[in-house]
Amino acid sequence: MLKYIVKRLLIMIPILLAVAILIFTLMALVPGDPARLALGDSPTITEEMLESVRAQMGLDKPFLVRLGIYLRDIFLHFDFGTSYSTGVAVTKELASRFPNTLLLAVLCIVLMLGLGVPAGIRAAVKANTAEDRLSMLITLIGNSMPNFWLALLLVLLFSLKLGWLPAVGAKSFKYFILPALSGGLGGVASIARQTRASMLEVIRSDYVTTARAKGLSESKVIFTHALPNALIPVITITAQQFSFMLGGIAVIESIFSIPGIGNFLITSISARDYPCVQGCVIYIAFAFSIMMLLTDLIYAFVDPRIKSQYFGSKGKKVKRG
Repeated sequence: MLKYIVKRLLIMIPILLAVAILIFTLMALVPGDPARLALGDSPTITEEMLESVRAQMGLDKPFLVRLGIYLRDIFLHFDFGTSYSTGVAVTKELASRFPNTLLLAVLCIVLMLGLGVPAGIRAAVKANTAEDRLSMLITLIGNSMPNFWLALLLVLLFSLKLGWLPAVGAKSFKYFILPALSGGLGGVASIARQTRASMLEVIRSDYVTTARAKGLSESKVIFTHALPNALIPVITITAQQFSFMLGGIAVIESIFSIPGIGNFLITSISARDYPCVQGCVIYIAFAFSIMMLLTDLIYAFVDPRIKSQYFGSKGKKVKRG
């Protein structure tokens, strides 16, 4: 398994390299002069001052030279450059905002799984009953509800009307409750519907019928035999949602003024802070790649057939026929 993990980590290098080249090229083609943006719109700015700032930023060099320096700094020194707006290193900017984004993402995923999986299991067990139709109707409404609209409703009710929870900021855990509800409730619907569909397919399998014929209790049949085999699609959706959230739930973070990665990316784009935009995009690509690796490992943990297919019976990776 270790060899497989190392191989996947090595595969990430050309992926991140391609992302870095692409985003650097796109930022170089964007209209506007970064030196003028850094100096502001003061009428006292002279052409000599602009040339001096361009030289400090390395903009006086040819594109390929600048690209080579940028790639060298990223992959050898883990240096994403310096923010035009604040003058702080992009790595420090990302590091200071990552804990807020991580906490929000974890809370959203816990909410999705804590409510979505039990709801999906219950709906599958009670398939084609009034309870099943009602739960699917609720999840359909939740899946159709935009998270920014839900966020505004929650702020209106719990912050403005009741005064129970703060509306903006990230000073303590309670500041993350409304953002987590806003970002997680829509995902609950997706998880519930996927869990129901997977469970219905597995419940009709022969081995589940055999388990019932042996006299096993219904709860043991569902949770021991059916659920583990129905989790693969649920894990896939959860990993995709978590990867997206690690990149920053931009709308939610903006509404609640949470200093996270998504909010930082939007602010950087508005300010044309190119080093920060490039750093955010590469970070998102890295987070998504890591989550895909973790997802494959979770697959192997949940389903022994996948573990045997990829790693062999003793954990050694084998070729698939």
